[in-house]
Amino acid sequence: MRFPKDLNDWHAQINEPIIDPAREITDPHHHLWPERLGSSYELADLWADTQSGHNVTRTVFIECGAGYTRGDPDPMAPIAESHYVQAIADTAAKTPHKAQIAAIVAHADLRLSPDTLNTVLDAHQSASPLFRGIRHAGAWDEEREKFMFQGQPVPQLYLDPDFQRGVATLGERGLTYDTWHFHPQNGEFLALARACPDTTIILNHFGTPLGTHRFAGQREARFADWQREMAQIAECPNVVAKLGGLAMPVNGFGWDGRALPPTSDEIVTAQAHYYHHMIDCFGPERCMFESNFPVDKLSVGYVTYWNAMKKLAARYDSATQDALFKSTADRIYAL
Repeated sequence: MRFPKDLNDWHAQINEPIIDPAREITDPHHHLWPERLGSSYELADLWADTQSGHNVTRTVFIECGAGYTRGDPDPMAPIAESHYVQAIADTAAKTPHKAQIAAIVAHADLRLSPDTLNTVLDAHQSASPLFRGIRHAGAWDEEREKFMFQGQPVPQLYLDPDFQRGVATLGERGLTYDTWHFHPQNGEFLALARACPDTTIILNHFGTPLGTHRFAGQREARFADWQREMAQIAECPNVVAKLGGLAMPVNGFGWDGRALPPTSDEIVTAQAHYYHHMIDCFGPERCMFESNFPVDKLSVGYVTYWNAMKKLAARYDSATQDALFKSTADRIYAL
C-alpha cells in the first residue's frame, strides 16, 4: 500500500460544514514521517489537517519508525525518533495559535533486559520532555504482510514473560503502554492486561477487526464475538480505549478504493455500533476519539472524521463529550 499523490484532491471532493466548530479537541493519535510509503507527513501536512476547521489544539505523536531505520538491532536506535519529533514540536511552539504536539509515545523493545530497557527509557526522557510512554506493537498474523504497514513479526508477543516484564516496568516508571494488534489476538491482549494491572495500557484501533483477505466479508458476522472480547477487556480497569483507526483499509470498509471518499453520515452508519459499544463498556473516562492520521487518511478526510465523531457523540451529555474529545486524552497522557 502506498499513499496516493492526489490524496488531498480526493478528499476535497467532500465539502462538509464544520459541526460544533468551537469544541476543543485533543487528537491523541497521529504520526509524522519524512518519507514513507511514497509520501511524507510532517508539520505542514499535520497542520493542513488540524487547522482545516475543527478546533484541534493539542496532539499526541505515536511512534512509527520515523527518523531511524526500523529493524536496526541497536536498542538505542528509536531514540532518534524522539529527537526528530521534539524538533518538530519546538518548531510548532513558535506558532502557538496552531495545534501543538503535546506528547510523544516512542518505541522501545520491551523484551530487553531490565537494565537495558531502563537505559533506553532514560534516553527517551532526556531526548524530549514530551515523552509519555511506549508503543511496542504486537500486530502479528500468519499473513501479516497483507494486513499491516509495520508491526512486530513475532507470534504471541503479549504472552512473552520478558515482554510482560517490560510492560510492567513502564507502569513502575509512571509511563503508559500503547498497543496495536489484530482481532484474533484479543485474547492474548486480555492476558497481557491482566498480567500488568499497574500499567496504564491504551488499546489502539478497536483491536483492529480485520475485514480483508481471508477475513473479507466476516467483520459484521463476528461482531457479537468482538463485542464479547471488548467487554472482557473493559473489565481490566488499567485499559483505556482509543476510538479510531477503524477506517484503515485492512478493516475492509472499502472506502479507499472508491471514486468518492465517504461522508460523515456514511461513517456513522457503517461504524457507530462499534463506537457505542466501546463507550458503553469502558465508559467515557476510559475512551478517547483518535484520528490515526495519516493512515486513516487513505479512507476518510480529517474534517469528515471529526464531523462523524461529533454526530456519534450527540447522544451523550456534555461531560461525556468533553471526555471523548479531550479530557480523557489530556489525563492519560498528562498533557
